[in-house]
Amino acid sequence: MSREDYEAVIGLEVHAELSTKTKIFCSCANEFGGEPNTNICPVCTAMPGALPVLNEKVVEYAVKAGLATNCSISKDSKNDRKNYFYPDTPKAYQISQYDKPLCENGHVEIETSDGNKKVIRIERIHIEDDAGKLNHDDFGGESLVDLNRAGVPLIETVSKPDMRSAEEAEQYLRKLKSIFEYIEVSDCKMQEGSLRADVNVSVRKKGDPLGTRTEMKNMNSFRSIVRAINYEIERQIDLIEDGRTGRARKLKVG
Repeated sequence: MSREDYEAVIGLEVHAELSTKTKIFCSCANEFGGEPNTNICPVCTAMPGALPVLNEKVVEYAVKAGLATNCSISKDSKNDRKNYFYPDTPKAYQISQYDKPLCENGHVEIETSDGNKKVIRIERIHIEDDAGKLNHDDFGGESLVDLNRAGVPLIETVSKPDMRSAEEAEQYLRKLKSIFEYIEVSDCKMQEGSLRADVNVSVRKKGDPLGTRTEMKNMNSFRSIVRAINYEIERQIDLIEDGRTGRARKLKVG
């Protein structure tokens, strides 16, 4: 078969840090660039007995993002625990949303370079807290934990797998970025990690069921996302042409 007989299926999970003054479950400052471990408290460092209190502004900003992307706003949402065992997550779980997110069933419209317009469906937008950060010392062979980012409020926008090329994925991400900046819920500074994406890619023969998915996590530049998608499409086509299929896998970038 020729490579034109294949198509990519792409979905994005976009994380945007909200521009609230304080974190999602405590009154610590939500600021970028402070000295390590200065904007922390017993809540965001998960000290025993410390209880989270939801920041009302986080809900307001998430609802604004949902309305701006044509979502339905739930009148009955809840938070859930998503377990991680990472050194930069002192609780050993993330407070997120699973079956009852704040916003569902939205969409945005993109325009590609050939002038065609396409609707990209949004499955959900939910709120969650961010993890801390590991600073790696390549010379000393050590990693230091900075928990300033722990508890920073996020919205995660999960698309349907409606994109078929790296160009469409880039235009979708640019559209979300412009919306969130315009409604002032996030500064979307990708160089600071305020906007980053988990990119899901699979390849199939046109008309076939979905193929094996690869997830590339924590990507925070348009150029890197486009290059990663194009590379992954070619890699997966080569596997199929060789008669091989791989297991779903995650690639963590940064």
